[in-house]
Amino acid sequence: PRSDCIAAEQLCLSDSTCNATYRILENCALAKTRFLPLDHDSRVRCLNAELDLGNSSLLHCKCHRRMKRQEHCLRVFWTVHSSVTDGYFNLETSPYENPANEEHWKTDYNKLAALLSGKDCSQLAGDATNPCLKATHVCNLSKKCVRLRTDYASVCTKGAGSEDMCDRRKCHRGLRNFFEKVPEDFTKRILFCPCQDELCGERRRKTIVPNCSFQYNTKPNCLWLLDSCLEDHICKSRLADFQQNCQPADTSPDGCSQHNHAACLQSYMGMIGTPMTPNYVSNSSVEVSLWCTCESSGNQKEKCDQILGMFESNKCL
Repeated sequence: PRSDCIAAEQLCLSDSTCNATYRILENCALAKTRFLPLDHDSRVRCLNAELDLGNSSLLHCKCHRRMKRQEHCLRVFWTVHSSVTDGYFNLETSPYENPANEEHWKTDYNKLAALLSGKDCSQLAGDATNPCLKATHVCNLSKKCVRLRTDYASVCTKGAGSEDMCDRRKCHRGLRNFFEKVPEDFTKRILFCPCQDELCGERRRKTIVPNCSFQYNTKPNCLWLLDSCLEDHICKSRLADFQQNCQPADTSPDGCSQHNHAACLQSYMGMIGTPMTPNYVSNSSVEVSLWCTCESSGNQKEKCDQILGMFESNKCL
């Protein structure tokens, strides 16, 4: 059975041969994270160390999106897979277990929604025409949903409008907490609520408090955004997962190489709260994008367009 990477690491460290190989890989991964160029011999040594793991459980281990010590698990995964080259083109090995293999919790969403519809409608005027408002009201009836939503909203709105005052890292952490710890019945309905008018669209666009989590004063280059992401184990992992599950395929009738739109949406939600946080671009459409530009990309314009295109023109998504 496929083990999680923390258990696989412990097993490896207790074996002297595997331990020595793993230490070599740690140095290789560290050099890569710090963008230190490796000479030919070092590259060969790193590649050989990865091959030496052979059938070790380390080579086939995975992580869970909602596990404790997730960052540690992801660090182990990327240590073992440090030869996977960076960039949009080759990050196709997701460190995450297939969503179908993860435990799905039972939720009381429908029960709470029924409870809500039995309440005095005058209190909830606008619910019928604004599904985003209704989804928020249902969230407010769940202790966990309202607590974690309040947590990120309070951090993300501190000093919103003034970039110096907004603690983007804390805001991102709060968003990741919300999307990881609250059942998808709640999070998906809040983020993907179907809107007929701009008022509803505005509420949907502001779900993730874009002033703090999404927008900078000026749009950075998308390549800079990618570099920031690849330096961060969680962002790099979510990007690899997004790339695997939302890989577009022109020849496929549904535009999706994996034919699994639910997994793609889950991967998209995983990007929220990372340096590459996406969001809706307006109140009147369901188009999404990254907050970045490809102007002044020089000879890397094509690569930059591909990064932006993962979100802007991805038929699978």
